[in-house]
Amino acid sequence: KMLGRVLCTVLFVGAFPSPAEASQGHISVVLLGATGDLAKKYLWQGLFQLYMDQVSSGHSFTFHGAALAALEPGQRLMFDVLKKLSCPPDEAPNRCAVLKDQFLKLSQYHQLKTAENYTALNREIEALLRQEGLKEAGRIFYFSVPPFAYTEIARHINGSCRPPAGAWLRVVLEKPFGHDLASAQQLAAELAGFFREEEMYRVDHYLGKQAVAHILPFRDQNRQFLDPIWNQHHVERVEVVLKETVDAKGRTSFYEQYGVIRDVLQNHLTEALMFLIMELPANVSSAQEVVQHKLQAFRSLWGLERSSAVLGQYQAYDSQVQEELQEAQACVSTTPTFAGVLIRSDSLRWEGVPFLLTSGKALDERVGYARVLFKNRAYCTQSGTLRDAGHSQCKPKQIIFYFGHGALNTPAVLVSRNLFQPVMPKDSWKEAEAQSDLHVFGQPLSDFYMYSPVKERDAYSVLISNIYHGRKDFFITTENLLASWAFWTPLLDSTSRQPPRLYPGGVENQHLLDFEMVSGGVAFTLAEPAELLNPSGQMPSDFRAIQSKFRQSPLVSAWAEDLISQLASDMEEAAVRSVARSGQFHLALSGGSSPVVLFQRLARHHYSFPWQHTHVWLVDERCVPLTDSESNFLGLHRHLLQRVRVPYFNIHPMPVHLNRRLCVEEDRGAELYAKDIVALVANASFDLVLLGVGTDGHTASLFPRSENGLEGAPTVVLTESPVKPHQRMSLSLPLINRARQVFVLVLGKGKHDITTLLSRVGHEPRKWPISGVSPSSGQLVWYMDYEALLG
Repeated sequence: KMLGRVLCTVLFVGAFPSPAEASQGHISVVLLGATGDLAKKYLWQGLFQLYMDQVSSGHSFTFHGAALAALEPGQRLMFDVLKKLSCPPDEAPNRCAVLKDQFLKLSQYHQLKTAENYTALNREIEALLRQEGLKEAGRIFYFSVPPFAYTEIARHINGSCRPPAGAWLRVVLEKPFGHDLASAQQLAAELAGFFREEEMYRVDHYLGKQAVAHILPFRDQNRQFLDPIWNQHHVERVEVVLKETVDAKGRTSFYEQYGVIRDVLQNHLTEALMFLIMELPANVSSAQEVVQHKLQAFRSLWGLERSSAVLGQYQAYDSQVQEELQEAQACVSTTPTFAGVLIRSDSLRWEGVPFLLTSGKALDERVGYARVLFKNRAYCTQSGTLRDAGHSQCKPKQIIFYFGHGALNTPAVLVSRNLFQPVMPKDSWKEAEAQSDLHVFGQPLSDFYMYSPVKERDAYSVLISNIYHGRKDFFITTENLLASWAFWTPLLDSTSRQPPRLYPGGVENQHLLDFEMVSGGVAFTLAEPAELLNPSGQMPSDFRAIQSKFRQSPLVSAWAEDLISQLASDMEEAAVRSVARSGQFHLALSGGSSPVVLFQRLARHHYSFPWQHTHVWLVDERCVPLTDSESNFLGLHRHLLQRVRVPYFNIHPMPVHLNRRLCVEEDRGAELYAKDIVALVANASFDLVLLGVGTDGHTASLFPRSENGLEGAPTVVLTESPVKPHQRMSLSLPLINRARQVFVLVLGKGKHDITTLLSRVGHEPRKWPISGVSPSSGQLVWYMDYEALLG
């Protein structure tokens, strides 16, 4: 009886307090990918640490290594790794030797390739438990395999390897969890077909790093000091940084698919940032409360655009890709190996505070940290010598969560002495003695209260222990994962064609990768001579000429981000001209998804826009409460109005919700809006109307064959949409055509078919309402991105 013999030996050396306590049940740990790199470097050592820590907990264990290799070679590879396992320095040598010997005896290798293999493993676990007379507590399946294998493995586990009722199942998943939002959603949906949310533990090993794991407890334990200063009035900026000296050599097949943003920023650095900026839950140990506050923090972030990031690539990367992936020498990769990203939040706490996330390979040092730099409001009259002494208020004030490596070479928490002396748990963190020769961010360590862990632990050992204890606050939930991908995917899409800045690597980078915050985004501080590389050998004949007219009206065309920038500038110019002419600017805006990026651009970059003199009207509205997520006004408010200073009385939402009813004709909401327009807008002629185009040719909420609004009086009408919510309120076509200027924004490949059709048809508003837009005494301008125009 293998397990019985091991139990007796462990009892003999005093690892268990007493046999009576060895009754909490048996745990089977199955490590899939047991002979892979991650398993060799971290996972087996983490499992051995778990065994050492929990051998006297009352649970018994078996460890099943599994891979695709056949039994004999797989077993040999696995046990070569197990023989090299080590104990912590403070472990007694005789106890270490016994525990290591028993761990090896409790470990066995399995080939897990087919459904039959999983059934056989399940039978073996059940037979062992019957033989030893043990009750099953649960099973841990650790997926140290590529994500493309997840679904098939999940199907096998769910079909034939689940523990019986009363025992728990914990499935551990390693990143990457998808490549973008769509792939993450697909993978999440597939796994949800086999496992419940509480059974899945998605690993981000940075959450196991001691300094990262202590951010929330630190904020909780030091609320009295931090509450007054943890906000926009006192914080200058927040930095989360991971620098590496190594390059991607040997990993280019992975790196070509993911790059630095997907590999590091979307997960590790974002999670650390969330811990810093989320509102503190009442109970920081509650996984559910923590994730809800994280999601709230995600919702407060401004969307990322191309100007939010600077990208770089070390010069040797291309040749490594060509060599490892056998690509042709003409192949030029645009995969970034360095990224600096500016993130902003519109929360009351953090509005205006820049969050900088930076990571890269082949840099000058290996270090990781999260740093909160505070504003220094002091003016010091003393000389430089006195200013540098003691706790001078003129010194920089900062809190640093030091992940490891770098000058300190240990995890640490540092707090400037001119801030406060923090509360730290004495059982797990100790105050470190300052080494006079060491400096952090140009300051001697003596300027800080510095704390390091009483006992350093590897991140994977921490996480494996948390899996055993069922602590989900250290892991990424599906909601958390999808919120992160929803935030990062637009940046990944907008920079996919952007050539990164080349840098030599190491100390030779000098100041080449330094960047600064400019115009709401970031840019490299040093200009770089640029040469356009053209690997595909395209000739002028490969390109189509783009006309400057569309339907006999001016056409502006560009890539989406450049187009939005031009449109925002043209809108500001129109506003300034109108205010100079009449003292007011009446702007009517459409809803939907296309204008969102425009609204964000106006809010972030156009500080000279005369908002104080602007009246904002809606072109159309869905018949839902204004607080409903479907409301055009709510979208306009979220992305623009709450970020600019428009006088309250200059904002004119459509009155779709009157007398506790939605768009009821007797309430005369459309008539009220029309009267407001006549009363406030000279000649009921808007200075600028912004429209979009639907794939069916509709514009505003005027749909093909609509009974109202396509002709007749210039007024406001109720209409019916073919899609939900069906009821709408809209400016009529004759009222739109009274405007001084009408801009039509058309974005995306999905609009290519309708733009092609519109280029060929005449004035047929009953079929295609947009074709009826023709200002009677104003100007119509089309703004189309290349995807909508050229497909």
